[in-house]
Amino acid sequence: MTANGTRPGSEMLRQMLREGQADSSLVDHIVEDLAMQIIDGRLQPGEDVNSVELARRYNSSRTPVREALVTLQREGLVEIPARRRPRVSSVTLTQAREMYEVRANLHGLVSELIVRNADDEALAVLAACQAHLRADAERGDVDGYFWHNVTFRQTEAEVAGNRQLTRLLGSLGLRTLQLRHVSLSLPGRLDRSVDDHERLLAAYADRDAPLAVALTKSIIKTGLLAIEQSGWSGLELES
Repeated sequence: MTANGTRPGSEMLRQMLREGQADSSLVDHIVEDLAMQIIDGRLQPGEDVNSVELARRYNSSRTPVREALVTLQREGLVEIPARRRPRVSSVTLTQAREMYEVRANLHGLVSELIVRNADDEALAVLAACQAHLRADAERGDVDGYFWHNVTFRQTEAEVAGNRQLTRLLGSLGLRTLQLRHVSLSLPGRLDRSVDDHERLLAAYADRDAPLAVALTKSIIKTGLLAIEQSGWSGLELES
């Protein structure tokens, strides 16, 4: 929890879901709360999401809950089978690999553009993000590290200066956040991740585009490998 009692990343998640819209509703609140629980693992893949219990928890009718679950279904976090309770979605190994392949290539382009376009002031902003990552890793703060890592990647996209690329990255949705949180929660991952990001910043400072692209792709592919080897229950192995 942060000093004001909110979970790390709550405000960032709120902004991602609302896409800049300031107004909020009960449906928005339910979506944000459930999305956070799924992303950080308090709600596990395959777990039932009982709309009656949720209505009681949020002191509402079942209608806002149903609307929230439909939104989460669009984001890929919830499944709503016919005549069965909604449940937290699982992800197949193929889906995970495809998502990470797309992420690796898009972020590789981000790194190439940063080397080409970013000035020293912009790189200093990334260095400030990295300082947060280092502090989180030293404390073993997985949630803090995860959300500062999300900030780092979003800041990279902004620094790269290509709005269409930023939109494409945003369209990957919340499912990638769930997988990234799983990856960073595994033993030893924070230290490895923060060291890799240090090398990436050094490549940016040296204006070495091939190395920066290679490091970015390696960081993302290492995250996928960690998930594959973890035995995470939310990963379905196709027969």
